[in-house]
Amino acid sequence: MKITVIGAGNVGATAAQRIAEKEFANEVVLVDVIEGMPQGKGLDMYESAPIEGFDSRVIGTNSFDQTANSEIVLITAGIARKPGMSRDDLQATNANIVKTVTQQAVAKSPQAILIVVSNPLDVMTYVAKKVSGFERHRVIGMAGVLDSARFRTFISMELNVSVEDISAFVLGGHGDSMVPLPRYSTVAGIPLPDLMDKATIERLVKRTRDGGIEIVNFLKTGSAYYAPSAAAVEMIESIVKDKKRILPCAAWLEGEYGLKDVYCGVPIKIGRKGMEEIIQIKLTPEEQTALNKSAEDVRANIAKLNI
Repeated sequence: MKITVIGAGNVGATAAQRIAEKEFANEVVLVDVIEGMPQGKGLDMYESAPIEGFDSRVIGTNSFDQTANSEIVLITAGIARKPGMSRDDLQATNANIVKTVTQQAVAKSPQAILIVVSNPLDVMTYVAKKVSGFERHRVIGMAGVLDSARFRTFISMELNVSVEDISAFVLGGHGDSMVPLPRYSTVAGIPLPDLMDKATIERLVKRTRDGGIEIVNFLKTGSAYYAPSAAAVEMIESIVKDKKRILPCAAWLEGEYGLKDVYCGVPIKIGRKGMEEIIQIKLTPEEQTALNKSAEDVRANIAKLNI
């Protein structure tokens, strides 16, 4: 197994480190345009191997030549948000970056599965699919895994219970119109509405929607990377181990949930082939309306692209 991580910034470097430490690949390639940065970070990670006890080889490079024949390519390249910026503010700049790196990556690894983390997530996943020409099961966006993790964290904080006992689903676009589903969120199997009142749930839902900007406002010069990298690596693990996890991810819809020709966060089964199935759950009219609105927001931003 060979895995390439494009972008040696905080998200990419942390993801590469997690992949290496978990030994999901014999070779982890970290590629970036900044001369010396991926080489230095890659070597630093590799030198931790004797202490952490992993045998994955970590290679840092500015060239896509060393990424050849990767089974999985994780795309994290792009500029990060700053206070006052929305994910959509990044669109024009990051679309060009994602277009360029996708072209270079797929030229070297035409059989790879692409996982996109760059923001605005759903739109950038569309860029990767359009540029690569890959089938939809090989181009997936990391969104709902992160949003659900944030929702689970806030539920844990509110109830003072272990995060391990909490299951949560967040669907829709990775942005202000995301659709957390309290009905499908449980604590040790107990539905969330049975454990807290509507006002509390709405407060946690809002904090989940604002989860990214909350961290941006704290950091001021960057955005989240520990949780986003963990979310991407959870997807990678399900592919590498063919675990067939059911995870909420950005998928290209072709009629599922009444939506067509748009990337939107829905539950999918992830295995060795990438997205193996879209799981269709029954939504209330209100939830379906919210999902439709979220998808339309993504579609409107896709229409602004010039690729």
